[in-house]
Parts: sequence; structure tokens; C-alpha cells
Amino acid sequence: MHRNRIALALVLGFALVAGKASAQTLERAAVKSGDVEVPVEIARPAGQGPFAPLLYVHARRGFEDEDRQKMREFAAMGFLVVAPDWQSGRFLERWPIAHDPATEADVEAAFEFLAKRPDACRIPAGIVGYSRGPYYAIRLAAKRPRDVAAIVSYYGHMQNPNAPEPEQVFRVAPEVLAMTTPVLMLIGDQDFELRRMSAGRAFYALYERGVPVEIQMYPMVRRAFDFRADQTPEEKIATRHARERARDWLYRWMKLGPKGKCPRG
Repeated sequence: MHRNRIALALVLGFALVAGKASAQTLERAAVKSGDVEVPVEIARPAGQGPFAPLLYVHARRGFEDEDRQKMREFAAMGFLVVAPDWQSGRFLERWPIAHDPATEADVEAAFEFLAKRPDACRIPAGIVGYSRGPYYAIRLAAKRPRDVAAIVSYYGHMQNPNAPEPEQVFRVAPEVLAMTTPVLMLIGDQDFELRRMSAGRAFYALYERGVPVEIQMYPMVRRAFDFRADQTPEEKIATRHARERARDWLYRWMKLGPKGKCPRG
């Protein structure tokens, strides 16, 4: 009898773990961008929608399983997450140094796909970007201010990656000087100095124009702190803290209710 109880407890335990893992589903699709077919992945919360729309833009390292895990985390917050693979559709190598402007249309095509999904709320979307991803975000926000409610930038480019060195050091992208979308910037204090400078200049430029902006600088935290396999204890805490800050920022500026519920009306 005792063994039967143990066996039943183990079965129930595995069922709970499996249920938790399947609470968010991942789908795959493709969108057309001119003559290019852009792969996209979708993370959908459990239950019935509609859900708050969130565009996820990966870093130049490429789209990986770690990105899928982050998509699931945002889906668990209540977001319908669409992530374009802006490299593989154009057969770009991982870690590209130069920025390919054509990929901006690919990201925008995924943004359109997200907005038109029947399970997405009809509200301005949020964008979460990593490294080069936030450059796509600010380009979209400057071009389509009514369609982008908020941006979360993880150690992001705030300057055109193709801009010459003086522009990289002393200026931010023109989009930063034109956009009105609220921006949260998350970065470690041991990230590349140029990246920290770019984020700082963008913070001041947005603040001076009255655009809602916050910058979170994490002490003792390295570049790509939330993707690292060799995370320090501080980086693990920063990862959790950044995830909570990102959630709260998106909820606030997308005007979402508890658990990411879409606003009524």
C-alpha cells in the first residue's frame, strides 16, 4: 500500500511538471517579405485569447533554444509572442558584423503578422529586443509610433551598427531623437564600454525630450548576462530582476491588467 502511494505521488508529480511545461505552446510559421520567406516562431499562453501582442527580436548570435525559453517566459506572463528569425530567411551567417537593412522589412512583416493574428488584442504591441534587436525596435517605433506601445532593450544597439566610428562614440541613432515610445534599457556595468555609452546617450536624449525612459545598470554583471552558461550568482539575480522589470514596463505602457490581461474596450 505504501509503495502504491509513492508510485501515485510520482505519477502526479510528473503530470504537474508536464502540465507546467505545456502551459505555453510553441508554433512555427513563415511570413512573406517581398520575395523572402521569413521563418517565425510563436509562443502562445495557455487558455483562450485574445492576448497582448509582443514582438521578440533576437540578437545577432542567431535564434536559438535559449530564445525559445525566453519566449515561453513572456508567454507565461500573458503575452502572445512572435519572433522572426531575421537571419535564416536571407541565409545570413551567425554573428553578422554589418547590419543588413533588408532584414528590417522582414522584422516588420513579422510585426504585421502579429498584429493580424485573431488571438492578439487590437492594441499597440510591445517589443523586446536583445543586442541588435533593439535597433530594429527603435526603427519600427520611429516609423510606426501608434503601433508600438513600449520597448524593452536588453543591452541594445542605440545606433546604426553600420554608422562610422565617430557616430558610434558620440551620437545615437536619429530614430532616438524622433521616437516617442517608452523605452526600458537593461544592461550590465561590465558590458562593452561603447554599448554602455550608447545606452547612456540614448537615455539622456529621450529624457530631455520628455519620452518615458529608464535605464537599469546591473553591478558586477557582464555582457549578455541572461544568456550565459557560466552565470555568476549576481547574474542569476540580475536575470530574474530584469525579467520582472521587463514585465512591469510592458504591463504599464501597454495598459494591461493583472496577469497581462488586455485592456477592455
